[in-house]
Amino acid sequence: MMAPMAASRVRLPRGVREPYTVYLNGVPQELGRDFRVEDRVLVFQAELRKEGRLGFWRWFMGAWGIGTYRKNDQVDVAWEVDGAPRVAHALDFESDRPGREGGV
Repeated sequence: MMAPMAASRVRLPRGVREPYTVYLNGVPQELGRDFRVEDRVLVFQAELRKEGRLGFWRWFMGAWGIGTYRKNDQVDVAWEVDGAPRVAHALDFESDRPGREGGV
């Protein structure tokens, strides 16, 4: 039996009005295909991840020009207010898996 996939949730900030566009890592997402909305919360079936804190060894390696990369998902929402564009950038998210929160 397969375990269910972890979902990630992003609460829409106050002031976001429909219509809005959701981006994951700069790529527009489609409602119903890439995410759904439940009570002003965007629900992604994919597990989103944040890079996390930069530890001593990763910092040390970076200081010597040796790069290390980890998955670092970002969710942005764009909408308009009275014809003026608004963007909420790098929104915090929570994962259904314990210990996998992705926020600042």
